[in-house]
Amino acid sequence: MQERKYKETLTLNNGVTLKNRFVMAPMTTKMSFFDGVITEDEKRYYHMRSKEAGAVITAAANVSEGGKGWEGELGIHDDRHIDGMASLASAIQHNGTKAIVQLYHGGRMTSSSVLRGTQPVAPSAVKAERPTAEEPRALEEDEILQIIEDFKSGAVRAIDAGFDGIELHGANTYLLQQFFSPHSNRREDKWGGSREERFRFIDRLVDEVISTVNKHTDKPFIIGYRFSPEEYETPGIRFEDTLYLVDQLAYKAIDYLHVSLGSYSQVSQSEEYKDKPMLAYLYEQIAGRTAFISVGDVRNGAQAEEALEHSDLVALGRVILADPHWVGKVLNGKEDAIRYNVADEDRAELGLTNGVWQFMQNMMKDRLS
Repeated sequence: MQERKYKETLTLNNGVTLKNRFVMAPMTTKMSFFDGVITEDEKRYYHMRSKEAGAVITAAANVSEGGKGWEGELGIHDDRHIDGMASLASAIQHNGTKAIVQLYHGGRMTSSSVLRGTQPVAPSAVKAERPTAEEPRALEEDEILQIIEDFKSGAVRAIDAGFDGIELHGANTYLLQQFFSPHSNRREDKWGGSREERFRFIDRLVDEVISTVNKHTDKPFIIGYRFSPEEYETPGIRFEDTLYLVDQLAYKAIDYLHVSLGSYSQVSQSEEYKDKPMLAYLYEQIAGRTAFISVGDVRNGAQAEEALEHSDLVALGRVILADPHWVGKVLNGKEDAIRYNVADEDRAELGLTNGVWQFMQNMMKDRLS
C-alpha cells in the first residue's frame, strides 16, 4: 500500500524540514491581555495542539499599534512583547514542531473603539462593505513606509523570541489585501491604480522583510505569505488577479504560500475558472517554486490526501480545536477515536476560551449554511 503523502516530511526552500504535511491554521483566539501580551491560557491552548503537527501558525499579531483589529489580540509591535512571545514559541516547539507567528495589520477592518478613539487607516478612505464599518483615513506616504518598517521590526522580534518563522497576513480583507484590492485601494499615486501598481506595497514589504531577516539571522528562518483568492465586492479582487499575485510572490525567496478558503474543494466565482477547484489552478501557477498550503474544512485523512493532490501542506482548523490529537490519530490510523463535537462543558479542558470558542462556532455555522 502506498504511503500517505501527509506522513511525508517536507523540506522548504530555506532547508528547514517539516516532520509531516499537517499545519495548524492561524485562528483568532482573543486570549491576550489588553496590551497584546500573551497569557498563560493562550500558551496552554497552543501547547496542547503542538507536538504532532509539522508546524503551528499562531493567530494574528499586530505589528503596529494602529493595526490592532480586536480586543485580546496578540501584539508584536513593541519590545515588551518579546519575552511573552518567546514563551509562546517554546510552548509550541515540542517534538520538532515549528513555531510560526503571523504578522498583521488590520487596516480598515477595525474600529475607533478598539483603537481607543483613533480613526482606522487604509489605502483609501473607503468603508468596508460591513454593517458596522467605519470610514477609514487614507494613509499618507510616510505612514505607508512606516508600516513596512513595522513589519520588518515584527520579523526581528519574532527571530529574537525564538520563532522558526513568520507568516505575512495578506488575507481575510486586512491591510495587505486592502492595498491589492481595487475596492479598498482607490489611490492615484504610485501605491494605487493598475493591478501592478496595487501590488507595489506587497512587493516592497515582502522584499524588505526578506532582506531584514537575512541581515538579522544566519539560521534558516521560514517566511510565508497568506492570501485570499477572491473578493465579492465590486470592484474587488478576482481569481485572475490572485493568479498574478501568487505568480509574482512565487519568484521571491519565500518558503510557502498559504491560501485562505472555506473548503478545499471550493470553485472560483469567475466563469473562466470553474473547471476545477481553485487549489488546482493555484498549485499549477506556483509550479513548485515554493511550498503551497491548502486549507478548508479537512476533517479526515482521506480529505487531507485529496487536498494534498493540489498542495504540499494542509492546514487544519476546527478539527484540531475539537481534538488536539487529531494529527496523531490520523498519522497512527486511529481516526475512529477522533472527537469532532465539543460540548460547552468541554471548553475548559480543551482550552477553548474567549474568541476561539466563538471562532469555532462561526466555522460550524458556515459549514451548515
